[in-house]
Amino acid sequence: MRDVFQQELRELQERLVAIAELVEVSITNAATAFAQTDVAVAEDVIENDNRIDESALELDELAINILALQQPVARDLRIVVSALRISSSLERMGDMAEHIAQLARYRFPERAIPKGLKSTFIEMGRLDVEIAGKLVTLLKTQDPLIANEIRDEDDRVDELHASVFDKLLSERWTGETGATVDATLASRYHERFADHAVSIAKKVQYLATGDWSGAEDTETSD
Repeated sequence: MRDVFQQELRELQERLVAIAELVEVSITNAATAFAQTDVAVAEDVIENDNRIDESALELDELAINILALQQPVARDLRIVVSALRISSSLERMGDMAEHIAQLARYRFPERAIPKGLKSTFIEMGRLDVEIAGKLVTLLKTQDPLIANEIRDEDDRVDELHASVFDKLLSERWTGETGATVDATLASRYHERFADHAVSIAKKVQYLATGDWSGAEDTETSD
């Protein structure tokens, strides 16, 4: 029974990595779709989100079965509880990527990125893609240095997010209502994507330390 239990724990980790890899594909394609107003790529992101949702649900079912049948304690219990919460954050990251892709689809054939903000959104997309890639590595290795790198890149995304709002609120902004709404939503989606990654990074650190206090401060309802 112990061998079965350990195999189930390994399967939890493998499934988390697999979901994170799907999320990485989604945000990469979403950034491309948004930058290039590519409706075909946007559709791929939207379709991929269903796979992320299904994979997260399957992982949650496995974790709940482990809790019910194996009654884990100590570090093993932390692994299962963390897997459930990480799964939820990954699912939300997939949703953020889907929302970005939907903006590109809705604006097709018009440009999705409002005039004057192209370089900002391209950089936000690049950072989110980097964060997603590092998150995959973090879930494979639990390397605390990678967790710190994710936090640093999230800080940069936050700065860009603030710069978007500074521009939208300035007297020089002449964009139409639709462009203003698109920029507001897109910036928010990019920012929340990175925030969820930080939340996951803190949960991975919780696995190493057993201290949950730092793992809760980035929990979010969106």
